[in-house]
Amino acid sequence: MSIVALAESGQSSVTVDVLHDVAAKNNIRIASKADEDAYLLVLQSADMTTGSVFSLPDYIDPRLAPVPTSGGREYWKSKNNSHNAWSHQAHLVAEKPVSDSLKGRKIVMKDNMSVAGLPYTCGTFPQLVSKSGKYPLATIDASITRRLLEAGATIVGTSTCENYSLTPMSYTSANGPVHNPWLRDHNTGGSTSGGACLVGLGNARAAGVPGLDAAGEDVELAMGGDQAGSIRLPSSYCGIYGLKPTHGLVPYTGIAGLHPMIDYAGPMARELVDIATLLNIVAGYDGLDPRMSPESPLRQNVIDYASELSSAGDAGKGLKVGIIKESLTSPGTQAEVAEVVKAVAIKHFEASGATVSEVSIPMHLLGPAIWTAATRPHMASHAVGGRTPDILNHNMPHLALRWPPDQEMYNLLSVANPAVVNVIFSETFLEGKYGPEVQAKAHRHVFELRAAYDKALEDFDVLITPTTPTVAPPHPDLRPEAEGGSTVLDKIKLSVGATSHTAPFNASGHPALNVPCGWAKSLTGKGVLPVGMQVIGRRWEDLAVLKAAKAFEQGGGKLGPWPGSNDA
Repeated sequence: MSIVALAESGQSSVTVDVLHDVAAKNNIRIASKADEDAYLLVLQSADMTTGSVFSLPDYIDPRLAPVPTSGGREYWKSKNNSHNAWSHQAHLVAEKPVSDSLKGRKIVMKDNMSVAGLPYTCGTFPQLVSKSGKYPLATIDASITRRLLEAGATIVGTSTCENYSLTPMSYTSANGPVHNPWLRDHNTGGSTSGGACLVGLGNARAAGVPGLDAAGEDVELAMGGDQAGSIRLPSSYCGIYGLKPTHGLVPYTGIAGLHPMIDYAGPMARELVDIATLLNIVAGYDGLDPRMSPESPLRQNVIDYASELSSAGDAGKGLKVGIIKESLTSPGTQAEVAEVVKAVAIKHFEASGATVSEVSIPMHLLGPAIWTAATRPHMASHAVGGRTPDILNHNMPHLALRWPPDQEMYNLLSVANPAVVNVIFSETFLEGKYGPEVQAKAHRHVFELRAAYDKALEDFDVLITPTTPTVAPPHPDLRPEAEGGSTVLDKIKLSVGATSHTAPFNASGHPALNVPCGWAKSLTGKGVLPVGMQVIGRRWEDLAVLKAAKAFEQGGGKLGPWPGSNDA
């Protein structure tokens, strides 16, 4: 049908008034009647053409179809969940697994990852993710969900994640605050808060930490997501391993993201070898994720990380380790954390046969600002509004994010997670003030940041920073503000600087692993909490990062015994 015939058919609701309203929103006035007629026709055509696609039955790629599981896809809420780490529990085992690589191994998925048949919350309120006002049931298996089930894993449920995955702390979920297994009323870190708690529980229980009887089942393995540190930061706070792989190594299909440039999925575990084993399973091109590039390996070409790690004998022999000098003295850094990381890095890497020295990378201090400017102008519409990226992308058919924002959203989120309101306001303001130029310029500086790390990695095999500037801070006072609870500003301040050492590598794409390495006093002085060391490697050399962590272990490095509830 021609453009004129389409318009004359009367199928379009676009009128002259609608056309002028559209023009006005673009700061344009159409004065010519001939122009008006022409643009009305093409706008009506666009409306009807798009509407014809919108009315089609939905299409879901078969590669995301739910894996058949024994006993179906039942789920339940845990009766023992004192730390709020569980979102929903399940017991999912593939009917016909492809391999037995993970047979008998239990794993929990972050609650922004699609597990067909289970409620999908994104950590937020049901009316913000569904038109029905109830949490939707996922209709697909994320690429990594399918791979884990096909490898024989038992998916035991979903773990609490933070509200829209938009905070490095763990008090924002609609599920309630997630408590640190080592010290209650302290953050586990976000946004993979529940997963870190559940994996850390086993170590804390074994150490004799009190008050964990009602925290529910602990698990050895978890999958997390990371946009600014959301795998590594909770891993650091909870004393476990957590890997943010090279950007594009692990597919993100079927997972709610914040921004395609900084979205990562990766493994969390108590043992380093389990990080390697999980990476074997989930890595490799899936044919659906636009974050993957020509450098992403096909699945049959993925390195056998676990085998290579196990066969690495003297992993520290000849290893060159560079401690980023600026990370030890950056603003907000807890002196004791910096001292622990530097001391153990020197002691245990050198004991393994490696050489350790400091390296100055001034750009590291600019990394958080570059991350912000490169993502914040569009983060709200992507993360909160569900905007489809401008490159082919298979989103989640079960997710219906409310957009544009409204007063109810503000009222809910300003209390629960002010960071979400901040990104909404920031997008509106930054787009209005700077236009697209600031994000375009920031993306160019991302290449500069990457080059700065690449330059240092010409002289060193891996780089080291504290994973977080401090140990886990206490939760804010979650009582209503009128009753003396924390203010919006109090909550926002709690997160400031927490991702200073992690966010830059989300932008640059380098692999980065949290390695539990010791203890430091809590910020309140009551009790001690884990310290994490971040190991960074060259892009696509995730194996080198794992081998460096093994060298640290071979030199005697580890979390170490819990010093107890008294001051260390």
